[in-house]
Amino acid sequence: MADDSGLEVDYLNGAPGIYSSRFAGEGASDEDRNNKLLSLLKDVPFEKRKARFVCVIAVILSNEEYFTVRGTVEGYIGFEPKGDNGFGYDPLFYLPEYNMTSAQMEPSKKHEISHRGKAMRMMLEELKKRLEI
Repeated sequence: MADDSGLEVDYLNGAPGIYSSRFAGEGASDEDRNNKLLSLLKDVPFEKRKARFVCVIAVILSNEEYFTVRGTVEGYIGFEPKGDNGFGYDPLFYLPEYNMTSAQMEPSKKHEISHRGKAMRMMLEELKKRLEI
């Protein structure tokens, strides 16, 4: 099993994508990455800041059968960091249906709706189906 996650911003043609952790260079901090993202979106209106967190999990079964699952959570990139719960791009990732950023959410709620949580649940369901559990 392997996984990768990233942030896709529509206005940036899907960037930073799989390069999310290296978006501002090797050794850059979360703050550095967030500042770079905000600078690239300077003067971009809210409605054009559509983004999503994505997690893809690939599983190879013992008989070399394989499958992948993809979990996403949709939102927008805000204009400034808000919240202290979370890491990475969480302070910028605004979820309109909750009227807050990922970093403003209670951790239990964030985990419930997260791209990683969705991908893990899909992976478990697919494993149960394929292994007839």
